[in-house]
Amino acid sequence: MESISEGEFQELLRTGFKREAAHLETREAYGTAIELPYMAKWLNGEPDDLAWLDDWCATLREHVAAGRSVKRARIVSEPLCDYQRWSHAIAQPMVDAGEDIRWVPRHALGSALVTANDFYLLDDAIAVFLTYTGDGMSVDRLVSTDPDDLRRCRAAFDAVWPLTVPHGVYQPV
Repeated sequence: MESISEGEFQELLRTGFKREAAHLETREAYGTAIELPYMAKWLNGEPDDLAWLDDWCATLREHVAAGRSVKRARIVSEPLCDYQRWSHAIAQPMVDAGEDIRWVPRHALGSALVTANDFYLLDDAIAVFLTYTGDGMSVDRLVSTDPDDLRRCRAAFDAVWPLTVPHGVYQPV
């Protein structure tokens, strides 16, 4: 696997697939430098116009217009932690822009096997594994084109997806 920069990763999300980006999230909380100030505002009950999501939403609209799909499955424990409650509260603009965000309670996974790391699977041709510190800060982005990695990612995503609940239906517990 090869480590890539945040900029290279963002470019892959913009131009690195022709059909589908499948994203599996497995952590309870994240601590990205971009998100933390906005989550803090939310925790304090302060308003947020979500303008910081505009670039990602524009990218999503471009993908949808070109016939590409972007799917995200979030595995969560219930009751939701603050991070996941906040994630649910801010997801609608991304859904409106075309990202198919779905939620699966961890207890519903049963015997489904998933990977330990979050990943993006782009057209079943590139896997980007996202690694984090214990407190949710991003550490690295590791790219693989190894057929075994791609097959395992597809199997994990396909095992989780039928168990998911669409964002507009999922009621946070």
